[in-house]
Amino acid sequence: MNGLTLTRRRTRWYQSPRSRRKGLIALAFFAPGFIYYLLFRYMPMWGNVIAFQDYNPFKGVMASKWVGFKHFITFFQSNNCWRLMRNTLMISVYSILFGFPVPIVFAILQNEVRFARFRSVVQSISYFPHFISVVIICGLLKSYLSVSDGIINLLIEKLGIARINFMQEPGCFRSIYVGSGIWQGMGWSSIIYYATLTSIDTTLYEAAEIDGANRWQRIWHISVPSLIPTMMTLLLMQLGNVMNVGFEKVLLLQNTSTYSTSDLLSTYVYRMGIEQMKYSFASAVGLFNNVVGLVILLFFNTLSRRLADTSLW
Repeated sequence: MNGLTLTRRRTRWYQSPRSRRKGLIALAFFAPGFIYYLLFRYMPMWGNVIAFQDYNPFKGVMASKWVGFKHFITFFQSNNCWRLMRNTLMISVYSILFGFPVPIVFAILQNEVRFARFRSVVQSISYFPHFISVVIICGLLKSYLSVSDGIINLLIEKLGIARINFMQEPGCFRSIYVGSGIWQGMGWSSIIYYATLTSIDTTLYEAAEIDGANRWQRIWHISVPSLIPTMMTLLLMQLGNVMNVGFEKVLLLQNTSTYSTSDLLSTYVYRMGIEQMKYSFASAVGLFNNVVGLVILLFFNTLSRRLADTSLW
């Protein structure tokens, strides 16, 4: 083979028909998500400039008067600022504090069930509330908690306790919001944890059992540590949305009697922008809300990277 030179022809992916076909299929899957985020997430960012203007719909963005930080200062000096911040943060903190551990515990319990058919039935039932419309959920809550004929008040009355007007009590709003959210999302949120548990090497459990570990010890020393990276990632994702409490559910449940605890930054932006048509002021409040959320995400992501060696990027 002296003097014989062997060369390997390298074909780029777009020059091979088969590779080109695979690339187009991958692009077809990628394109809808990219277009969605481009149209509904990135392009609307251009509208944030009206937060620094006295926006006039008839003049448009380019011709409206620039006022700098006027609307931000007005919001910070108002009596609503800290009340809205407190309500938003408290509902988010309650949702994470009480709602975050529930899917983890539920996934561990599913993993410990040995009857596959029973486990499948429980999983199907627990996933179902996730697909129920928020409007229907709020309607059910109002029906069950009704002071006149709600099933909860009927049970309370049977116990000899006076009926409670839950929907008019400011102190009950957060519990209703968080509790219903846990019920609706518990099963669906447990899917990724359950998938992580099923990927654990079964020989670890077998070795622990041979060494005399009982079920609780196997859960604590094998299942829980294996879930920590997933837990940290999902916790960071929830912390990133700590300021973005879904206003649809709040708007459907709140009333003037519960404003002291139910009025959030998102509902305030809705009232100012849609109902009162203060577009620039509403944009300023919304931009402030998003910036605070971004700062919180960056802080906890950095903290997680240093303490647990886990981060979103």
